[in-house]
Amino acid sequence: MEFTRQIFSETARMLRRWYRQSEHHQVRQRSHCILLRSQGYTIEQLMEILQVSRKTVYNWFNHWEERGLVGLYHRPGQGRKPTFNADQMEQIRAWATEHPKPLQQVVQKVQETWQVKTSTQTIKRVLKSLRMSWHRCRRVVGGQPDPQEYRDKQAEWVNLQQLEA
Repeated sequence: MEFTRQIFSETARMLRRWYRQSEHHQVRQRSHCILLRSQGYTIEQLMEILQVSRKTVYNWFNHWEERGLVGLYHRPGQGRKPTFNADQMEQIRAWATEHPKPLQQVVQKVQETWQVKTSTQTIKRVLKSLRMSWHRCRRVVGGQPDPQEYRDKQAEWVNLQQLEA
């Protein structure tokens, strides 16, 4: 496949910069592919270098031909949509602070209020995205005290009880 869209020196410079500096891995990979193709690499060589399928390479080329540099980025709206919007997430935060221990109650409220079937794991992920931490409550103090220090504290406790009496 030959490009109908020419790659001018400014475009090549932009592609090289994106290949080296873009924060998005997909953009770096697609820029690299376009640059290599303009240097004469075959589709098979590109598939081997980039470890992608033939269809993926052709899709990249088609996006490049249709939209140019913008075609290297994902279009908005692609990917899985979030389960909860921002208002719902804030409501989940309020419910979780209200009932912190049994998250199952939060799951039930979500299902009753919005008719969205979800799991406790999903609620935990939502809380984590809201920068809330989730830890189990310890029922006992962890670890054993130093035996000598424990005896000293017991003796001190007995003395304090005698002083109080």
